Amino acid sequence: MTTATPNTAYAAPADEAAVAAAAEALQARGYRVRRVSDAAAALQAALDLLPDGAEVFTASSVTADAIGLIQEIDSSGRYTATRPKLMAMDPATQMSEMRRLGAAPQWVVGSVHALTHDGDLVIASASGSQLASMAYGAQNVLLIIGAQKIVPDLDTAMRRVHEYSLPLEDARARSAYGMGSTVHKVLTLHGDIEEGRVRVVLVDEPLGF
Repeated sequence: MTTATPNTAYAAPADEAAVAAAAEALQARGYRVRRVSDAAAALQAALDLLPDGAEVFTASSVTADAIGLIQEIDSSGRYTATRPKLMAMDPATQMSEMRRLGAAPQWVVGSVHALTHDGDLVIASASGSQLASMAYGAQNVLLIIGAQKIVPDLDTAMRRVHEYSLPLEDARARSAYGMGSTVHKVLTLHGDIEEGRVRVVLVDEPLGF
């Protein structure tokens, strides 16, 4: 069940102190962080990180789409893009292969729904199709995060998911697919055994939801 109107209190970017604290906390957890000012700089930072020819799975992400990153990955020819392959497959007969293809790419690119001051990352999903690669399967994870996603703690992060991100995603899904969305699965990342596996481009302006 979605909220009719998104709680716009979660739409404003965090202040300088909160952004700086979140960036420092992410680095302390073993993530590589690059802070940039705006969408154009975020796109360039992401392209700087992705090697030519890399196998890249673009998780469904309004943020990555907004900066032009999904189009660049899937259409430029610079990368071995996973999503176009998935879109061409038949779930009725090829679901096992689709699951394997999305679960362990060389790179997965996406975003999160919340980032706490302590560096916890929260990603919600209806299907969970992007979560396996982010949690473990992908060799490299690249997350583009707008500053409006920064919240004080995990309780606030979950409220943001349900009160802000979900209503907006539900409306987007109804427009794009003719069906609404829900939160069936939530992944919380507190760190990673492999230092540097997760790269974060932290953007000072709001991006995505």
